[in-house]
Amino acid sequence: MGTAAHGGPQGEEAEGQRQLWVDDPVGRPSMPDPVRTAAVRAVIIVAVTLTQGMIAVLCTLAGSWLAFPMVLSSVASTVVATWSVLDVWVTRQVWNQRYGVVSSPASTARRLRRERRRARRAARSAARSRPSEAARLAAP
Repeated sequence: MGTAAHGGPQGEEAEGQRQLWVDDPVGRPSMPDPVRTAAVRAVIIVAVTLTQGMIAVLCTLAGSWLAFPMVLSSVASTVVATWSVLDVWVTRQVWNQRYGVVSSPASTARRLRRERRRARRAARSAARSRPSEAARLAAP
């Protein structure tokens, strides 16, 4: 029977219960699916636009007849790429507005109202206790 000091199996490994995959907790949650889809689409469009721009530059330097059509398509692709990047931003904002707000009882507004209520109750109880003390002092 092996021990940890001798390098032998121990605990769960000895019983054959060792897990193949262990999930580590992540600091931030992953992107929502619609936002991820828009981001992937934007990255692909921007990559194609940059490739078209490089081809247009090389065709221009080589004096090819393809230079002019490539420059025109690069300009159009730049407009589409800008639109797709804006689409990621808008999709993210819309998703956050629809699903991002989590209502919890410990919200800031409720906490502030609770504190104000406590302060009013304390002020009322202090006001009630003052006249009774004055009456007690005046009675004897």
